[in-house]
Amino acid sequence: MSTFNKQKIVESVPQKGFFGHPKGLLTLFFTEFWERFSYYGMRAILVYYMYYEVSKGGLGIDKSTALAIVSIYGSLVYMSGIIGGWLADRVFGTSRAVFYGGIFIMFGHLVLALPGSLTMFFISMVLIVIGTGLLKPNVSSMVGDIYSEEDNRRDAGFSIFYMGINLGGFISPLIVGSVMKYSFHLGFGIAAVGMFLGLIVFIVTKKKNLGLAGTYIANPLSPTEKKKVFTKFGLGAVIVAILIAVAIPMGLLTIETFIALVGILGFLIPAIYFFVMYRSPKTTATERSRLIAFIPLFLASVMFWSIQEQGATILANYADERTQLDFAGLHISPAWFQSLNPLFIIVLAPVFAWLWIRLGNRQPSIPQKFSLGLLFAGISFIVILLPGYFGGTHSLVSPIWLVLSYLIAVIGELCLSPVGLSAATKLGPAAFSAQTMSLWFLSNAAAQALNAQIVKFYSPATETLYFGTIGGIAIVLSILLFVLSPKIQGFMKGVR
Repeated sequence: MSTFNKQKIVESVPQKGFFGHPKGLLTLFFTEFWERFSYYGMRAILVYYMYYEVSKGGLGIDKSTALAIVSIYGSLVYMSGIIGGWLADRVFGTSRAVFYGGIFIMFGHLVLALPGSLTMFFISMVLIVIGTGLLKPNVSSMVGDIYSEEDNRRDAGFSIFYMGINLGGFISPLIVGSVMKYSFHLGFGIAAVGMFLGLIVFIVTKKKNLGLAGTYIANPLSPTEKKKVFTKFGLGAVIVAILIAVAIPMGLLTIETFIALVGILGFLIPAIYFFVMYRSPKTTATERSRLIAFIPLFLASVMFWSIQEQGATILANYADERTQLDFAGLHISPAWFQSLNPLFIIVLAPVFAWLWIRLGNRQPSIPQKFSLGLLFAGISFIVILLPGYFGGTHSLVSPIWLVLSYLIAVIGELCLSPVGLSAATKLGPAAFSAQTMSLWFLSNAAAQALNAQIVKFYSPATETLYFGTIGGIAIVLSILLFVLSPKIQGFMKGVR
């Protein structure tokens, strides 16, 4: 898109009206708030719905399989963002991608809200994966569209937008977790209503608040390209459908083999990304050096998110079966613990922003911040093994242990996650700036693909060994990364 067209779009957006920011931020804030409300509300009870017995309203899936499926689901959500971004850039534009994504998500939650079979469950997962892939990356892109490149409010606007994400993630597990004991389907229905409200906000306010933002197609397909692309997509869909139809009756495509397949793709796709960008003639020698520096940061990110994302699987199971949930007649829903991560981020993010500014040039380098993030992630798992190590794995433990573990992991997240977003914009080759951001998000996809393979090793008997091994590996890698930080910094060619 030309600078002229970009300027026209920005000028068409009312420039003040939401905390001194463009009114479009109001639309995007509440659209994302309700989308995250629906996503985190659903995710807070999803693993329980899968492994609870049918008599308790669940599907009765084997616990290890249920934990792996939640990880695979998370991995696919992040992978689908690549397709969603491409469709917005080449076919829909971001505004329509957000709208279509919301529709898919809402119907996915509605399918979950209807009592049904395992087949209906997988249909709902497909709908939500497609919808989140369309909505999540593109609503963030629209935030950038409502500011000119010279507007110094842009970073503050993203910070306000980020608060919308975490407010939705904080509130929804408390509400959905409260109704879980009555009906899982009621909880999923509340998630569907959340997404419906997000769509209403978007539809009603977008014309007035967003103007032309999101309506352009950055790099539209030509008529000839459309024909070729849609032909390839159609043939691909037919081939995949035939393979699935043949493989399932033959026993070749099972839940286990699908988990293994996604596990391979989780690492294969980013490896291909790195290879293509490094070998491209559009990548300069300096950019190749920076790309090499990005590799250890990417791997550190995979290790970090592997631990952090187990908050929705292993720690969710720990909250359900190993934690004392009854106090003075009050029952704590295990799903409520899913609100701790966004709560701590809301409280601590301003503190870290102030800290980095206060330290100025004395603050740790990017690789050193990554090593700190890994260190805290490892410690969070060491902390959660302590009650089992000292008191045994058959007695219930105080919820304070879980709260402390989540808190330490969030401290690590604030050292690594915002810094990683910044590093992706600085270290990526100019010709692949958007793809580098997609690559950064694929570290989470790879992490959850990895989790799907390792969660099967968790049980009460192996609890201490499980947490100790993963936490110990993270701590060792953090020390190694810290030692190598000067070398990595050298490859970054002036980027700090």
